[in-house]
Amino acid sequence: MKKIDSFSEYKNEYKKSLDNPELFWAEKASTFQWRSKWNKVLNWDFESPIIEWFIGGKLNITENCLDRHLKSNGDKVAILWEPNDPNDSSVKITYSELHKKVCEFANVLLNHGAKKGDRICLYMPMIPELTIATLACARIGAIHSVVFAGFSAKSLADRINDSSCNILITTDGSYRGNKQICLKEIADQALVFCKTIESCIVFKRTGEEISMKSDRDFWWHDEVLKVSDFLTATEMDSEDPLFILYTSGSTGKPKGVQHNCGGYMVYAEYSFRNVFQYNENDIYWCTADIGWITGHTYIVYGPLLSGSTSVMFEGVPTFPDPGRFWEICEKYRVNIFYTAPTAIRALQAYGTSYPKKYNLSSLKTLGSVGEPINEEAWHWYNKNIGNENCSIVDTWWQTETGGILISPLSHITKTKPTYATLPLPGIQPCLVDENGDEISGNGVEGNLCIKFPWPSMIRTIYGDHKRCKNVYFSIYPGKYFTGDGCKRDNDGFYRITGRVDDVINVSGHRMGTAEVENGINEHPLVIESAVVGYPHKIKGQGIYAYIILEKNSTSVDELRMQILETVVKEIGSIAKPDKIQFVTGLPKTRSGKIMRRILRKIAEGETSNLGDTSTLLDPLVIDQIIKNST
Repeated sequence: MKKIDSFSEYKNEYKKSLDNPELFWAEKASTFQWRSKWNKVLNWDFESPIIEWFIGGKLNITENCLDRHLKSNGDKVAILWEPNDPNDSSVKITYSELHKKVCEFANVLLNHGAKKGDRICLYMPMIPELTIATLACARIGAIHSVVFAGFSAKSLADRINDSSCNILITTDGSYRGNKQICLKEIADQALVFCKTIESCIVFKRTGEEISMKSDRDFWWHDEVLKVSDFLTATEMDSEDPLFILYTSGSTGKPKGVQHNCGGYMVYAEYSFRNVFQYNENDIYWCTADIGWITGHTYIVYGPLLSGSTSVMFEGVPTFPDPGRFWEICEKYRVNIFYTAPTAIRALQAYGTSYPKKYNLSSLKTLGSVGEPINEEAWHWYNKNIGNENCSIVDTWWQTETGGILISPLSHITKTKPTYATLPLPGIQPCLVDENGDEISGNGVEGNLCIKFPWPSMIRTIYGDHKRCKNVYFSIYPGKYFTGDGCKRDNDGFYRITGRVDDVINVSGHRMGTAEVENGINEHPLVIESAVVGYPHKIKGQGIYAYIILEKNSTSVDELRMQILETVVKEIGSIAKPDKIQFVTGLPKTRSGKIMRRILRKIAEGETSNLGDTSTLLDPLVIDQIIKNST
């Protein structure tokens, strides 16, 4: 697919995408291998909602990720895998080798009864086998559901049960910095509550001793010896599901966001190539985990569809020291580097001595993802990592969007700190007021919506289409509501100002307040809790929990530790509150609704102007909370 190569071409492409969206996307889709071409480009209705792209088209996404590159680029490196410990051996996998490994494991899945439409859960660390297993599912038409390996047994079980997965793929253990985690033990705890899992396939990563249940648990290395390394891909309809990925919402139950084959494929490649301005011999590195949407689109699918060479990293940025990222950039001569503001801020705290140790001159594009990057971190990133020669692409998008929607195009779009700048061609954003009326012009602020479909957008919430409609398409009828507030400056540049619903963005990962509250409330001494986000120097947003305990509770320090342990057990360490304040009451309206905006202001230290409190059942509660706030 040809990429945009100038700002004037961007403007022309954007205009074409508005004037005739169907022709625009048909041209982009025609560069891929299709078993048979679509008979209609688009059918949509945001009321239902129904979104269908390339209707009637037949394909398999793995043929476009792998098979089509074999003739001309089979010996090109697809994955450069860097292990957690720099003293361990790294791995290079070519496109030919990756094709064989994907076919091989796809045959393993078939041997275990997997078939088109089955849901398969992957609970694995950042090793090449996670990419292989992901693509193997897609090759046979099974729907992959990757669960981040930092989630708890309960969170894993909830996700397996919600989509009735019949196969779980995991490892004996994982390495993360100086920690070794027994993933199989966590998986075993989850499977006690999962009745649909028939096979659990285990890759040996750490070599630790684990329990293997006969007739259910199988070693990966044993199973691949039984099969061929060739398999013709299963034919899929463009609108067949490709994967489910769970994301937190404003209610306690995570949402299984479903993406489908054809449209997701087209947009993943198009956005990857254009935002990062990928060239044939570039070395690309996204530091995300495949357990999140960034890893799906910009580690697995986008780069492989583009035939790129991509670095995949198992570890963390501070192990064995805070120079690890920059060491890897130098080692592989990375050209495009894509990470989260949380990581940038964490490394910024260690000063400039670590990046100065390494030759970062190969870098040409620096990406930011997960949350808006603050101005101080933007300038540090620009000066100390990019040497003021790189373009910073501050990308805005969501699990539900499937790909980047608003971003500079590297070295093409003028950049501005804290601004995601302009929409990609095909994306029609708008700002609306609280009544849903569109706000025209520049120098304005409102809630961010998208008023026309794009190929990679959410199709449904798995098993709950009504919830999909209510969450994304009902608040502002006729529009997709992102849940984000946004400013549009006098140049028409977009700046995301944060969530407007009860969702906290912690280190770039969305956590529903209700989900965290449910975890806290599992502690037997907790009566009630309310969770809000507050500004956090490293994470962007931290989690502040207000908790009511049973009257005779003692030893608050011990209770804090127990509550944190409960949250880790229920959700995972990512959801641990940063601050806990024990209170005797919460600010509630007479109808019983907790006024989180007041708690949010207190958490932020803004206690002088709390707004209208006249509807509170007991306004005196606020004074006590402020008096004892941390």
